[in-house]
Amino acid sequence: MHKLSLKDWVILLTIVPIALISFGLASYFSYNRSTELNEFLNLRSQSIIEPLAITTKEAYINNNREKVRSIISAVHRSQSSIIKSITVFTLDNQIFVTSAYHGDTNLMRLKPAQKPPLYTQGEHFDDFIIFRTPILEESFDNNKVLTPLGYIAIHVDKSWIKLKQQNQYIIALGLAFFAVLLSSLLALTLIKNVTKPINSMVNAIDRIREGKLESRVTGQLLIGELNFLKTGINAMAQSLGNYQNEMQGSIDQATIDLRESLEQYEIQNVELSIAKKKSQDANKIKSEFLANMSHELRTPLNGVIGFTRQVLKTPLSDSQRDYLQTIDRSANNLLTIINDILDFSKLEAGKMVIESIPFSLRESIDESLVLLAPSAHKKELELSIRIDNSLPDSLLGDAMRIKQIMSNLVSNAIKFTQHGSVIIDVTFNIINAKRASIKITVADSGIGMSNVQQKTIFKAFTQADQSITRLHGGTGLGLVICQRLAHEMKGDIGFSSNENHGSKFWFNFECGMNTLPVTGELEHLLLTNKSILYYEPHSHSRAATYDILSNWDMKITQVESKKQLNELLESSSKNEDENFDFALIGHDKTATALSDLKKTITKIKPQIPNIHLAINSNSPSLHDALLASGALSCLSKPITTNKLYSALLAEPEYLSTPNKNILPIKVLAVDDNEANLKLINALLREQVSEVVLAENGLKALELCQNEIFTLIFMDIQMPVMDGISALQAIRRNSYNEKTPIIAVTAHALSGEKERMEQQGFDAYMTKPIDETMLNHIIYEYCDINYFLDSAIKSTLITRESLPLVQKTENSIKIIDWPLALKRTGGKENLAKEMFTGLIDYLPESKRNISAALEKQDSTQLKTLIHKLNGTCCYTGVPYLTNICQEIETQLKKEVSLDALEPEFLEFFEQIELILKKAPSVLVELNSNIPDLGINHEAQ
Repeated sequence: MHKLSLKDWVILLTIVPIALISFGLASYFSYNRSTELNEFLNLRSQSIIEPLAITTKEAYINNNREKVRSIISAVHRSQSSIIKSITVFTLDNQIFVTSAYHGDTNLMRLKPAQKPPLYTQGEHFDDFIIFRTPILEESFDNNKVLTPLGYIAIHVDKSWIKLKQQNQYIIALGLAFFAVLLSSLLALTLIKNVTKPINSMVNAIDRIREGKLESRVTGQLLIGELNFLKTGINAMAQSLGNYQNEMQGSIDQATIDLRESLEQYEIQNVELSIAKKKSQDANKIKSEFLANMSHELRTPLNGVIGFTRQVLKTPLSDSQRDYLQTIDRSANNLLTIINDILDFSKLEAGKMVIESIPFSLRESIDESLVLLAPSAHKKELELSIRIDNSLPDSLLGDAMRIKQIMSNLVSNAIKFTQHGSVIIDVTFNIINAKRASIKITVADSGIGMSNVQQKTIFKAFTQADQSITRLHGGTGLGLVICQRLAHEMKGDIGFSSNENHGSKFWFNFECGMNTLPVTGELEHLLLTNKSILYYEPHSHSRAATYDILSNWDMKITQVESKKQLNELLESSSKNEDENFDFALIGHDKTATALSDLKKTITKIKPQIPNIHLAINSNSPSLHDALLASGALSCLSKPITTNKLYSALLAEPEYLSTPNKNILPIKVLAVDDNEANLKLINALLREQVSEVVLAENGLKALELCQNEIFTLIFMDIQMPVMDGISALQAIRRNSYNEKTPIIAVTAHALSGEKERMEQQGFDAYMTKPIDETMLNHIIYEYCDINYFLDSAIKSTLITRESLPLVQKTENSIKIIDWPLALKRTGGKENLAKEMFTGLIDYLPESKRNISAALEKQDSTQLKTLIHKLNGTCCYTGVPYLTNICQEIETQLKKEVSLDALEPEFLEFFEQIELILKKAPSVLVELNSNIPDLGINHEAQ
């Protein structure tokens, strides 16, 4: 916005207002004067014509033209300054007499259609006015009547009026212009006397601003206020000069002080650099210490836990089994403490990675509760879980971290509860089509917490009551880690507690929705409309199990007390229509009420043969005693969907027990620790036919140069030759260049898995070795799909409807239908859908991969091969799967595309073979293969 100067303001506030007022007044008075002159002319003309009409009336009536002429001529002469002509007209518009025959009488005559006026009228033109007035005769018969005899018209000149008006305008505008001129002269004088000294002051201030503090405003000013301003500016300049001198002195002193401080800082920086280097060294030592401690602790724990579990598989007395289970729990508690410290270290360093992989929520919860239930049973606590039936089971997330949080909360609830129950509720909310929020709530009836204790519950290395550490053990890190893990999974954790009235902990987390099932769905159609008598005293357990049974569309009759149970049994015995297919009896005590429970079984058995029990114990002897009393099954609480389903349907043994057939493969295990080597040897011999052992990397290399192994399990830290060096040597020069090599290490720090993969290992296992993970590794990296369980295989082959199984070995390698069934949990429809989807996708995949090969685009090839590899994993095309895995592995190792030309030729040939055989296979499937009913997990 443009800013007005002082000069502009003076002009704006003086000259402009005066000009507006002067010209406004001049215009106003000129207009009024002009109007007054016009009115004066009208009045004067009327004062002439109206008396003239009265004077000439008598002569006009007597038709005395001379007299009328003399009258109007006399008037004309006396008013010649404004009157040009006077004419008397008769009623028929004829001239009676006129005072000037040279005048334009036609202008003065009325128009032929006009009647003589009854009063004086004026007709205005630019330069003159025509006034007309009637010559009237009055009659007084009844009413006074005016009768026009003729009329008089006068021609009035306006030129003298206009002249006066022009003079008036000129005088008024001249006065206004003079006033404006005078005000302009005065304003310019004021501006000169004010702006000049102000400009001088501004220049002086500019010089002062530039640092020329000696500048002053000089000269005597006419206006007193400006003199005051000049004095103030000069005083300010003087003060600034003095201040600058003082400030310069202070700066000089500060500069001296700063130099001394910089010298001190330089010394401190050197000291800090030395301290930083020491800190980094200490941090490196700490990391190495954590890694070494992890390795050193996990290595003996691997032997303790592994051999304890191996001994537990052998025949033992009850006391021996109890002692070994105590050893196993204690070792696992120690392992939990180690994991807590490592997890806390990862979270503190911001290196915790939350995975997003497919998992079964119910299966993960079951796995956690199986480990925790014995602790609850030992205290005779009621442990129950209720899962929303509509909650999706197949999700994408980090199952291990979810189990870690849940296990921590449930174990804490059991730890701090001496009597009563620990109940778990699992609910969910749909966020969108691809994500859901899961909430798990754990409530107990334990000791609770005070308000002071609640404030420290989420602090590291702190427990609500410090005496608890001595009583129950623990690092005080569990809830801190749970809280941070929940935040990492876009969730939160919270609690409510009342002292001596229990606590309620909850946590929620976000998961992706997996479109493909992770495990086979339970076929509950066999249970639809089946009737079941359900007795359970505990309300939450009763409601949780009722939800499961109602979801299977069973007819449920539930009772909650012994009295109701006895009354129902008496009623059922009298009424034959009230028969039950099953009886499910829940009990909230263990051996203390064994005799009472046996009596209940004896009473129910005659009416309901299929009796199933749910008790708070996992004691084998107690289970055997109850089964001997007449029960078909004895389930340890909490009741879960899979356990109850298996019990009610009583699946065949070959479908309900794990596969124990020995696989005809040779495996090499390498470890320098004798205990670990014995353990992995024992674990592998339960699954494979031949195990070769090596105590260091050099010995493993010598073995690999002489024979071929199906799998190699390699320890990392070993004397003579470590695992990484052995891997590189085996890959360079041996018969096992393409053999999958699995890293087995006690290191569990963040980034270890990625480091092993970068070194060239195909997979990674941590100690202690988990049997489930070992099974998974063997299944994933060995083509064991042709070694089916003997029981299943014989069952399949005896069916006349399985022509595909009787194909040649070459045919099976191309399309293996039993493998497809096994990969989909025995669900034929799902296997067909997956196989059909693969057949539809193969042409498009072939085109895209061919285009990427032409462009030599390795990145695009990795993506396309990986996608196809994932699609093949759930279908019976093992040969194509192996080729995809081989090509993907070589691409990850950045092998050139030219070197992979044979593999790609084999790859495209295999696709052509599958597409060629697919139509006939689909025809056979749709016409011959019935529902196999297989529903077991792949090993």
